[in-house]
Amino acid sequence: MDPTVRTPSPQALPLIHRLFRTPAQPPTAPAPVPSLTTWHGPGAPATPDDVHRVAAEFIQLAAPYAAPTAAELPAVADVLARTLLAVAEVDLTDADAVRLGPQGYARRLRGAVQGVDRALSPEAAWFHDALLVSVCLHVLHHFVRRSPHIQQQMPGHSSRIRQLVDLDDAEAAVRSPERSQEDADFEARYAEDAVRRYGWLTIVGVDLPNAPDRWLLEDTYLSLEAEEFTEEAETGTGTGAGTDTSADGPRTVLLADRALDGHERVLLLGPAGSGKTTLVQWLAVSAARARARVPFVLPVRRFAREGFPAPDDFLHAVRHPLADEAPEGWAVRTLLAGRALLLVDGIDEAPEETRGKLRDQLRRLLRVFSGNGCLVTSRPSAVEDGWLSQERLSEEGFTQLSLAPMSRDQVTRFVRDWHAAAMGEEQNGGRDQQDREALRTYEQRLLHSVRIYRELRQLATNPLMCGLICALNRDRSGSLPQGRKELYEAALEMLLQRRDPERDVLYADDVRLQQEPRERLLRKLAHAMLEEGVSELPHRRVVDILDGALPSIPAARAEGGGEKIFRHLLHRTGLLREQGDGAVDFIHHTFQDYLAAKEIVARGRLHSLVAHAHRPEWEEVIRMAAAHARPEECAEFLQQLLSAAPELRRPQVNHRRLMAAACLDHVTELDPAIGQLVHDRTKYLVRPTGDLAARSLGWVGPIVLELLPDPEEVTSDQQALLLALTATRVEDDAAIDYLARLRDRSSLAIRAELARPWRHFDTERYAREIIAHLDPAGLYFPVSDTAELAALRDLGGRPRIQVAGVISTADLLNGLDHTQLTHLWLNAEPTDPDMSWLSEFTHLQVLRVNPRLPRVRNVPEGVTITA
Repeated sequence: MDPTVRTPSPQALPLIHRLFRTPAQPPTAPAPVPSLTTWHGPGAPATPDDVHRVAAEFIQLAAPYAAPTAAELPAVADVLARTLLAVAEVDLTDADAVRLGPQGYARRLRGAVQGVDRALSPEAAWFHDALLVSVCLHVLHHFVRRSPHIQQQMPGHSSRIRQLVDLDDAEAAVRSPERSQEDADFEARYAEDAVRRYGWLTIVGVDLPNAPDRWLLEDTYLSLEAEEFTEEAETGTGTGAGTDTSADGPRTVLLADRALDGHERVLLLGPAGSGKTTLVQWLAVSAARARARVPFVLPVRRFAREGFPAPDDFLHAVRHPLADEAPEGWAVRTLLAGRALLLVDGIDEAPEETRGKLRDQLRRLLRVFSGNGCLVTSRPSAVEDGWLSQERLSEEGFTQLSLAPMSRDQVTRFVRDWHAAAMGEEQNGGRDQQDREALRTYEQRLLHSVRIYRELRQLATNPLMCGLICALNRDRSGSLPQGRKELYEAALEMLLQRRDPERDVLYADDVRLQQEPRERLLRKLAHAMLEEGVSELPHRRVVDILDGALPSIPAARAEGGGEKIFRHLLHRTGLLREQGDGAVDFIHHTFQDYLAAKEIVARGRLHSLVAHAHRPEWEEVIRMAAAHARPEECAEFLQQLLSAAPELRRPQVNHRRLMAAACLDHVTELDPAIGQLVHDRTKYLVRPTGDLAARSLGWVGPIVLELLPDPEEVTSDQQALLLALTATRVEDDAAIDYLARLRDRSSLAIRAELARPWRHFDTERYAREIIAHLDPAGLYFPVSDTAELAALRDLGGRPRIQVAGVISTADLLNGLDHTQLTHLWLNAEPTDPDMSWLSEFTHLQVLRVNPRLPRVRNVPEGVTITA
């Protein structure tokens, strides 16, 4: 190993500047070093955490030249940070430090830190000590450069330090690592494998004769939108005429598949089935084809209990087939070069007690290997309790985005594309013109139903549910079930009972099982995953569960053992998936939740859910369990949710009680006295005292509207705004009647909040009953799709428009009123940055462009551009 560690000064000095304050005047005398540090003393602009980040960047700077194993780099960064923090504890002046020289100063600092030898291996400790000498050299160089006193009084020391820095830079330039041919060849094979591995999409519910089990991703991928909220959005502090003062503040709408174009690190939130994993696949394939970055797809469920893998273990941790062929150290070299794209999928699939550990391990990894792209996906509920707070997000360089529900335009496109693919399959399968005409009829009925019926509109918000709805609509000849529970039941009937016979798939294997035993066996697997806090099980464990269940299910027992039954469920239900290493999971987590809830009720263990009712990630299981429960046990369950829970914090108790209210929307039969009890015990919980509390009530559902006070009896605009914040999040058309009683308020904040959620309700009705009545003075009216554009134009247009969805230039040109428009606010990514088309709007005065969006060009003269 080389006896020294190099850190080139062009990259090292900016890091040093983050450790020491810049003096207002050049010093004329020696200065105490602790007083110069940025994290020590009153009014310090930095924190010890900032020092840790600098230490991690020094590790990355030095690692290409000499480093221990990648697994030890985070530990070295921790120790180096502790050593640098000792700079503020060692009582020396800057002149004393220069007199000691880099090695002597490093020894003083190291002596002030205890436990280094115990924290690091001998090789890692050597690397730390050598790197510390190099860092101290740059610290002393900084002291010399900032102090005329040192330059004049200590010319020999100053000259020697400059020579050492020049030598370091020269040696670093000679030894700068380059990518080897072996690395390049393997990377090419890895990229080809990524395109093959992730370039296919499976959609549950695709029920076409002779249809393939998978679809080419590039043929079926729907580019969803992602929303980014500003800091003002989180706190609801946006104010002022002419701005969006809604509690969600200015939101930036981006194409999700381009989210990493303008952000190095993204935390992407979205509910189950919203398209997170499909987006990960798309980004991996795009990166592999472009060869600009090397994608590492890291499903958290693969290492949830073991902890985040070190770079050298990335491929082994996810059981990648090329893991044993990768050149030693290839992943580390890729990260050090800043060429990696880390796609960490499904933080919510780790047990709750391990998520904090995974977060800290990921943070340390990203600090050591900065400059690489990183996308982390999760269900919102898994990060709401401080997994990565707003403060931490900004500190670690993360931008939080939320996958937006599919817009009406996107739902329309999905439905049409799905039926076009179905008609193509019909034609390939030899079906006649009459069948294709029937499909066209089903398509038109479905498009009409999704627009008219609230239940369907609420369900058709992500690709998973849209695919199911399309398949069920065809299966039911254009007549769909209503409600979430009914939709799951119909989907399971189609997949478990009718799909194979109606596709003439009768002899795929020799197992003959009807829907009931199939479903019971799947419920056992879903329940085991829920009980064990995992989203996948090893193959052997799955077979053992089935072997244990077969004796009590005679119809299944007669067909064979656990291994044979598993193969049947895997290949014939369309609900399970087996990975290359044998791990088994449900293709979509929503079915796992639904089946686990049904199993809990069947076992008579509904009461066991009470202990989990304060945890957001159990919400779907609890709602569906209440939907399946018998009236008497459901009543007892709701009473238990309302009971005292001294072991919980007040917010958790309130969450549990509101879950009781949320369950009322799903139960089929209940004693009216219990319903009234739930109403009485929760009505005082819906008196929000702040923006966050008001927004959080919307998930409870329509029942919250019965508990809120009459808005016409509220005199304070601030209290009225809190009511609006709650009611606009109750995505039920019943909310329109409530909101209509707020539409005449003059407060800009209230008017902006009423305009914001248009896209969640029936377009025509919301336009007629809310939008048409809002005073336009100073208010930007948001439009997120072409239906809203058309409705607003039918109302005569408005002077201020906020483009809040990705809409084509042609649609904007046709949909915006040419005589009314004076202010246009682009809060969504334009399909074309060329703004010359705005010359058609002769009264346009101001163009606001969110600074997070791509830069626009060719703005007509006379139009003022603001951010």
